[in-house]
Amino acid sequence: MAWFELHKQAVLISARVADKHQALELAAEQFGHCYGLDPDKVLGCLLEREQLGSTGFGRRVAIPHGKMDGLDHSVAVVLRLGKPIEFGSIDNLPVDLVIALLSPVATGAMHLQALAHISRLTRDEKTLAKIKGADDPDAIYALVTAELDRDAA
Repeated sequence: MAWFELHKQAVLISARVADKHQALELAAEQFGHCYGLDPDKVLGCLLEREQLGSTGFGRRVAIPHGKMDGLDHSVAVVLRLGKPIEFGSIDNLPVDLVIALLSPVATGAMHLQALAHISRLTRDEKTLAKIKGADDPDAIYALVTAELDRDAA
């Protein structure tokens, strides 16, 4: 079983956002479009988590995440930004890759496992370079889902 679901349409490249808030808004819109979630509720969930501390993971990657009612499994959105933005990352580097994750409220372990998978995915230098260098969303989708399948095996 994969740690989270990722729709092909949930992967955007050259996303144009000016700041962290716009990146979270775009992620919320994608969660709405791809998974039928209420974008306003998603944005509220992501912003609430950001208030606890930045989800800027380092290495120019952010992993905004949260738990929401109405989900029975974890879902993700991938935004490769056209221009890096400040995200309050732990290494103080601007972010150019956002992998947002939402999980059901009642699943502590599932959420942590999905976050750990994303963390491993972005710590692998070769995989991260391929994701950041991919020319189209389908290539990023293929890279992420191949890693999901391999990690779940």
